[in-house]
Amino acid sequence: MAPKKVYYTRKGILARLDAGEVVIGDGGFVFALEKRGYVKAGPWTPEAAVEHPEAVRQLHREFLRSGSDVMQTFTFYASDDKLENRGNYVAQKFSGQKVNEAACDIAREVADEGDALVAGGVSQTPSYLSCKSEADVKAIFKKQLDVFVKKNVDFMIAEYFEHVEEAEWAVQVLKGSGKPVAATLCIGPTGDLNGVSPGDCAVKLVKAGAQIVGINCHFDPMTCLETMKLMKAGLEAAKLKAHLMVQPLAYHTPDCNHQGFIDLPEFPFGLEPRVLTRWDMHKYAREAYSLGIRYIGGCCGFEPYHIRAVAEELAPERGFLPKASEKHGSWGSGLEMHTKPWVRARARRDYWEKLAPASGRPFCSSMSHPDSWGVTKGHADLVQQKEATSEQQLKDLFQKQKENTSH
Repeated sequence: MAPKKVYYTRKGILARLDAGEVVIGDGGFVFALEKRGYVKAGPWTPEAAVEHPEAVRQLHREFLRSGSDVMQTFTFYASDDKLENRGNYVAQKFSGQKVNEAACDIAREVADEGDALVAGGVSQTPSYLSCKSEADVKAIFKKQLDVFVKKNVDFMIAEYFEHVEEAEWAVQVLKGSGKPVAATLCIGPTGDLNGVSPGDCAVKLVKAGAQIVGINCHFDPMTCLETMKLMKAGLEAAKLKAHLMVQPLAYHTPDCNHQGFIDLPEFPFGLEPRVLTRWDMHKYAREAYSLGIRYIGGCCGFEPYHIRAVAEELAPERGFLPKASEKHGSWGSGLEMHTKPWVRARARRDYWEKLAPASGRPFCSSMSHPDSWGVTKGHADLVQQKEATSEQQLKDLFQKQKENTSH
């Protein structure tokens, strides 16, 4: 007689957070997969879920092994309008529905290999930047939501929004599923691109229906935590309650302006000298936890070893280490086995905590001068199109960049 299958219900995201548990998110998929040759920089769209499912699956598995409690569907920029924007072939060749469905299936497959939850994610749209109506933008989110409902994901995430208004619209659509909704903005301490403060943004997101609010992308961990403090204060002043969530970049960005790392001249192909070390991640995780944040993860630049560092730092609170720690001694203790004595001498916490890594680049400046074009929703430069960017449009942009740089 065949053994009987045992079905059980995983503890949901709100139950975990309500109980005070630490929920560790995953890391950055588009950047990681671009470096591996599966995503194209520029559109940053997730057709790899259909074209190279094995690559997406493996990255999910590495994050799971490193301690992630959430497998976020690889649906960043998977809205129909983005998949056909500026000559993108994905909408016509595959369809947004197929990409979203494939991403959900992969995330669920890997989540079921552990005790992870699946989160269906939506992000900002070209339609909003082009000043399409609220109804038009919400219809785009609804198409993705329909797939998430069909695939029965565990909760929803509206992430990577520069304008809180669009994030509110996304939350309003996603909460129609009856599932928990998290919402994160890619903003810094100065607020969204319309000047709405972080505190007011948090209030707006909670009033729109989000039970979890926070920050993701565009800025480094310390900058994001400064923004989170402002969001937390705003909620407290409004006497509103919500769980806090943060998923920053894995890059140092102290020189960024209002729009974050996309304004840095190194974006996106020269950011490696800015990558945070695993020891930086220990500090980030501890400070996030001390601030009262219980959903702690990462975004662009976060590799599995970064998430492992977060999980290792918070192991006392969680009560266990991730599987990936089997091959990683605490604070470099594995170096005790090294053949060279001067490397063995580095097998201690105070060495790595005090280390100031060098760039190895004699003429590398410590800071950059970000691009400051000062355009946002409604500006003519941000009107999107289905046609590929023309040669003349590029020439006009090159000239504008020269003029901005000369000032």
